[in-house]
Amino acid sequence: MKYESPTVQRGINMRQGHTQGRINVEKPKDRKKTFARLARYFFGERLGVLLLMALVFVGVLGSVFAPKYQSSAIDCIVAGNFGGVSYFLAVMMGLYIVNGLATMLQGYLGAVLSQRMTGRIRDDLFKKIVLLPISYTDTHSHGDLISRITNDADNISNVISQSLSSMFSGVLMLFGTVAMMMWYNIALALLSCSMVILTLFATTLLTKYMRKYYVRRQELLGALNGTINEMIGNTRTVTAYNRQKTAINDFVKTADDLTKAGIIAETISSSMGPVMNCLSNVSFVLVGVFGAWFALRGYITVGVISAFVVYARQFSRPINELAQIYGQIMTALAGAERIFDVLDEQTENFAGVQIEQKTRGVIEFRHVNFSYVPGVQVIKDFSLRIEAGRKIALVGSTGSGKTTIINLLMRFYDIDSGEILLDGQDIRSIALKSLRSKIGIVLQDTVLFTDTVRANLTYSRNDVTDHELQNVASFTGFDRVVKNLQSGYETVLNSSNITLSQGQRQLLAIGRAFLSRPEILILDEATSSVDTRLEKHIQDTMTELTRHSTSLIIAHRLSTIQDADEIIVMDHGSIIETGNHRTLLELNGRYRELYETQFSGIST
Repeated sequence: MKYESPTVQRGINMRQGHTQGRINVEKPKDRKKTFARLARYFFGERLGVLLLMALVFVGVLGSVFAPKYQSSAIDCIVAGNFGGVSYFLAVMMGLYIVNGLATMLQGYLGAVLSQRMTGRIRDDLFKKIVLLPISYTDTHSHGDLISRITNDADNISNVISQSLSSMFSGVLMLFGTVAMMMWYNIALALLSCSMVILTLFATTLLTKYMRKYYVRRQELLGALNGTINEMIGNTRTVTAYNRQKTAINDFVKTADDLTKAGIIAETISSSMGPVMNCLSNVSFVLVGVFGAWFALRGYITVGVISAFVVYARQFSRPINELAQIYGQIMTALAGAERIFDVLDEQTENFAGVQIEQKTRGVIEFRHVNFSYVPGVQVIKDFSLRIEAGRKIALVGSTGSGKTTIINLLMRFYDIDSGEILLDGQDIRSIALKSLRSKIGIVLQDTVLFTDTVRANLTYSRNDVTDHELQNVASFTGFDRVVKNLQSGYETVLNSSNITLSQGQRQLLAIGRAFLSRPEILILDEATSSVDTRLEKHIQDTMTELTRHSTSLIIAHRLSTIQDADEIIVMDHGSIIETGNHRTLLELNGRYRELYETQFSGIST
C-alpha cells in the first residue's frame, strides 16, 4: 500500500511520525463488474426477490390486459351492444384492483429486502474495517469510512426499496405493451416504438455526465464527514488556537464543492423526466392522429384507438421511470464501488503459530529497518536484546522512533527488513491474536468506550472477578475515583469521555492493562497526565506488578524511568546510548543533555 508523506497529510492527530486520516479521491470502476458483485447480495435473498418478481409480473399482467377489455367495452358501446359492457368493465376493474394490491405488496417486500440486504452489506463492511491493519486506518479519513458504511449503504437501500420493483415492472411492461400493440396493429406499434430511438438517444446524452457527478458527490460527502469528524473530535485544540475561522472555511469550501456537484448531478437527473415526458407526449399525439386516420379507413376500431392511447402511455411511462431512477442507480453503484473498495483491502494476516505456554519474555530486535513512507526511513539498523523480567526505557526527542518500535513489536506495522524475536521466535510467524494476548499496552491517548466503568476496565479480559477488579483498582488508585462516581463501577461513560479527567482515564487504562495479566507490559507515556504524587504511587504499583514480567517504557519525563534496568537513548531511528541512569549521566552525552534541559525547566 502506498502512504502519503506525514508532512502533507491534512489535519489529523499527528503522532509519532505518522498521521491518522487522509481523503482519498476514488476513481470510477467498471460499472458492470460492480453491478454483478452487488447481485451476489440479491442471490442471498433469492426467495424474496423471486416473490417480488412474481408480484411485479401479476401487477404488469393487470396493467397490460386491462386496456384490452376497455377496448372491447368501447367497441360494444359503439356497436350498441350494451349488454356486454358490464362484463368487460367488471373484468377491467378486477384487473386494476389486482394491479393495485400487487403494487402495495411490492412496496412492503421491497422495504424488507432493502433492509435485509443493506444490513448484510453493513455487517460485511464493519467486519472488514475491524480486521483492517492499523496502517490502513492510519492513512484514511475516519469520516470517509463512516460515510461508506452509512450514506453509501443507504443509497443502495433506497434503490432496492424504491427502484427495484419499478425496474422489474418497467422492463416487463415494455415487453407486454409492445406485444399487445403488435397484436392489435403492427403499423401503429412500430410508430410508437420508433420513439424509443429518440428516448435512448436523449438518455445516452444525459447520462454521459451524470455518473461522473454522482461519484464526485459521494466522494465530497465522505470528505465533508471527515472534516466534521475531525472538528468534533479536536474541538478543544481548534478552540484553544483560535482556529474556528479556518475550520469554518475548510468546511464551507468542501460544502460548496459538494453543493455544486449536487446541483449539477440533480439537474441532469431531474431533466430526464421532462425530456422523457415531452417525447411521450409526442408519441401520444402521433398515435392519436394516425389511429384516427386508420379508423376512418376501417383498419381498426375506435376501441383499438382507445387501447392504443393507453398502451402508448404505458409504453412511455416505464421508459420515463427507468430514466428517472437511473440517477438513483448511479448513486447506488457509486456507493457500492466505494464499499467494495474497502472490502477488497487486505486484512491483517492472523495465521501463524499459537503460543499456548507462558512466554519468558525475551525480546530481540535484529537489524530492523522500517519506513512508513517508502524511501523515508524511520528505523535504521535497530538492534536490541531485552532479557526476561527486565525493565527497559526508551527515551529520545519527539520523532526519534520510540513509539514506532512499539508499533513494530505489536505488529501494528510489519518491518521492512531484519527480525523481531520473542523467546527466539520471529514474531511474523506467531499468530497475531496469540502475540498480542501476551502483551499489555497503555498508550498516552486513552480510549474509553460508551459503556460502564466495569466494562471499560475489563475490556482486556472477559473472566475478571470482582476481587481482581477491586485489587487492581486499589493498586492503581482508581478505587478512589470509583467512590466518587454516582453509580460506582456501573457508571456509564459517554462517548466524549467527559465523565473522567485525563489523569483518571489514564488510571483506568493502566488498570485495564494490568487485568489482562500481561507477560510483557508496554507503557507509552502512561503517566503523562497524572500529578507527581499519583505518579509515584503508580510507579510503586508497577514495580510490584511487573516484578516477573518484561517491561518496555516510553517516557519524556526522565524522572519516571530512573529506576529502569536499562535506558535506551534513540535519535533518528537509531540507538545512540545505552546504560542505566547513573551511567548515562556520567557519559555526558545526549541523555545528560536531555536530563539537564528537562530539569532546568525547558521542555524537550
